[in-house]
Amino acid sequence: MSARLARFVDLADLGAEGVADLLVLARRLEQRPEPTALAGRVLGLLFMNPSLRTLASFQSGMARLGGSSFVITPGQGTWALESRLGVAMTGAAAEHVREGLPVLGSYCDALGIRAFADGRDLEADLADRNFGAMAALAGTPVINLESAINHPCQALADWKTLDDVGVPARAKFVLSWVNHPRALPLAVPAAIVHMAALRGHEVVVLRPEGFALPAAVMARARAAAAASGGSVHETANRDEALAGAHVVYAKEWGSTAHYGDAARDLELRAGLGDWQVREHWFERAARDCRLMHCLPVRRNVAVADEVLDGPRSLVLAEAHNRLKVQMAVLHRLLA
Repeated sequence: MSARLARFVDLADLGAEGVADLLVLARRLEQRPEPTALAGRVLGLLFMNPSLRTLASFQSGMARLGGSSFVITPGQGTWALESRLGVAMTGAAAEHVREGLPVLGSYCDALGIRAFADGRDLEADLADRNFGAMAALAGTPVINLESAINHPCQALADWKTLDDVGVPARAKFVLSWVNHPRALPLAVPAAIVHMAALRGHEVVVLRPEGFALPAAVMARARAAAAASGGSVHETANRDEALAGAHVVYAKEWGSTAHYGDAARDLELRAGLGDWQVREHWFERAARDCRLMHCLPVRRNVAVADEVLDGPRSLVLAEAHNRLKVQMAVLHRLLA
């Protein structure tokens, strides 16, 4: 029997072998459900930021395994939570995470936490300080539901999706920046470039000037690629990146050249409307090249209808796999 997980906050904690083990369990639970495996167990879910798939899939997964869950959305039926240290709490927040998190942790057997990047201080967001501080307070196994610089649940589901459609280890995997009306966090691109490198792919990060991924994110991915036999590089040359591609993973993120400066970011992206994935992007790609996106996606801004609704699209398969892999995570944590 495989070892029980102590927490689930980063695919790097598992390595390729640990990921493979979880995916074996996910497939076994698909074929042979265990509707009482987590009877009597309680999952707490703390959402400092919005969700659709993560919220619904964890509640559904816990119910399908016989457990129960509760959801806390601070400020919506509960006290607003303050996470900063050393501040005078004269604003909307009535409670601090230093009291709130230990209480929530004592009410459940595992606690999922979603806490996005502040988007102002790149160094602090890269260090994931806010999530790390909250996780340390919980006093119970923690699941990363998306932090400032990581989204292991999405990365695990995407790994399974790539396996399901038979994308080989040495495939060319393109993580492409796509258009969005405003800056979005780096968590998904950071998690996905690491996941693809850990799988051994030839990973290309395609992005316009000013949107290069941070050096720390790229260094982490390159270290994973070195261990797996893959490779990682960045380019602004779309033709070069897409030539022979087996997967195009579309994702939006903010300018790293002007991190935290919304006006400069908006100015930079104003002329980038052609960074919308359309069918002609695949003219030089492999014939069976697939399109991935974590969702939610702005149709006809980030990805065109013709691609999202076409045979290349794996976006719904990725979303369905969120439930499947997270059930395996819950089983390893709590069964």
